[in-house]
Amino acid sequence: MKLVVFNGSPRRKKSNSKILMEQFLKGYNEIQKDDVPLYYLASMKRMNEYVDAFQHAQTVLFIFPLYTDSMPGVVKFFIEKISELKPFNTKNIGFIVQSGFPEAHHSTYLERYLEKWTRRIQSTYLGTVIRGGVEGIQIQPRSWTRKLFRAFYELGKGFADSGSFHPDIVARLRKPYMLSAPRRLSFRFMALIGLTNYYWNMKLKEHHAYDIRFDRPYMD
Repeated sequence: MKLVVFNGSPRRKKSNSKILMEQFLKGYNEIQKDDVPLYYLASMKRMNEYVDAFQHAQTVLFIFPLYTDSMPGVVKFFIEKISELKPFNTKNIGFIVQSGFPEAHHSTYLERYLEKWTRRIQSTYLGTVIRGGVEGIQIQPRSWTRKLFRAFYELGKGFADSGSFHPDIVARLRKPYMLSAPRRLSFRFMALIGLTNYYWNMKLKEHHAYDIRFDRPYMD
């Protein structure tokens, strides 16, 4: 299997997508010993190189975060470039979409688009792995991320063996699809005491934007 991976996160090597793909490739390399090229689509100057790598691959995986219930702009730009290729060589294409939302259902609308696009370019759709609750894994203790990382390791190992995503692991990663009533209640309580915005407030302060977070620059 000649596999190529495209990371579509604007954060590039500092992304959560990179961390998850590292675990995936650890499992993959347990079975397949080939060196898998990994490209960061946010490096726009290398776009022609990325298109060429896509053309020569047999199997392609995209991993990227959900951005406003869609894909990052660099991913959209890349797949539009791919769609213009003529003649087009059929590929096996799979996707991994991660997000900060705890529920998986936010990403299912994008999942439909990815499947439709893959079939429109006459390629084989390998499926979309969806995982919520990923934002924050870079600062969480290892005990919190152990199961998640293990699941991606197993996902990669199974992919190397069969050329597809194991359905049981995909189903496990997709949970929770929607939050239960008790969890929704707990989120409301955490919002009242300020815990839900802790990480985002930290980032706002880091970029000196906390004091202007409610500004409306385009309002009269």
